[in-house]
Amino acid sequence: MLPTLLAAAGGHLHYADLHLNPVAINLGFFQIKWYSLAYISGILLGWLYLMKLLAAPGAPMARRHADDLVFYATLGIILGGRLGYVIFYAPEMFSNPLQILMLWEGGMSFHGGVLGTSLAIIWLARQHKLNWLRIHDYVACCAPFGLFFGRLANFVNGELWGKPGDVPWAIVFRGTVAAGLPEPARHPSQLYEAGLEGLLLFVVLWFFFWRTDSRYQPGKLTGIFLLGYGMCRFFVEFFREPDRQLVWLVDLTGLHMGQWLCLPMIAGGLFLIATAPGRRKRIEAITGPSVA
Repeated sequence: MLPTLLAAAGGHLHYADLHLNPVAINLGFFQIKWYSLAYISGILLGWLYLMKLLAAPGAPMARRHADDLVFYATLGIILGGRLGYVIFYAPEMFSNPLQILMLWEGGMSFHGGVLGTSLAIIWLARQHKLNWLRIHDYVACCAPFGLFFGRLANFVNGELWGKPGDVPWAIVFRGTVAAGLPEPARHPSQLYEAGLEGLLLFVVLWFFFWRTDSRYQPGKLTGIFLLGYGMCRFFVEFFREPDRQLVWLVDLTGLHMGQWLCLPMIAGGLFLIATAPGRRKRIEAITGPSVA
């Protein structure tokens, strides 16, 4: 079937031929979109994996802390992601504050979500007198789940197109003409990001957590995540169409907004990795209260 579709598309697959629908469940009066399911799946699988990490020796918090963390981190992801999008990509929304609340219309920033989650972790750690940096390390190992499903949802939605490309796997996305762009075959940059930021980054963090002593060096896993994500995102942005409202930034600097936001992540990641050995100390597991 695939060769037929490629031939019909002039050598490239058309997005419409994939028969993808942003709406996963349509009850008429109520719709559930794949993007919402991506957030739910990422958070749920991240929580389940966090439980597995906490079962290993040297956990920085107990199960009761993790349950609270999931709630606060979810708020951080949503609020931080939305505010980050408004600040970095659509500051004109501040002139119409009600528009900021319209999450169903799309518009989330990963970098904003990271900041929101970090604030949630720091708040929880201070409330329970825990080591916030070590909690960050464990959460960083779980983040690729959300990144993977989020990028797949971007692909299903047919949004965040890549730049024109003549590679065999390039896709002709619908809606590019309406957005004022030509309609050549484009790089499926959403899938590039799902593979790099999701799958590859998960494998790297899995290795360093389970096969090295990195979890006993506060900040090292967080640094690996920041460096890995920053490098992957910076690379993929070269294959991704810039946001229409920020083309001026690309013309002026040669870099996308996403790349500029990744530079402090890369620098911060290198710093945390380099200084992590100096923060190493004997780690005592934090367990819940004993039960008679």
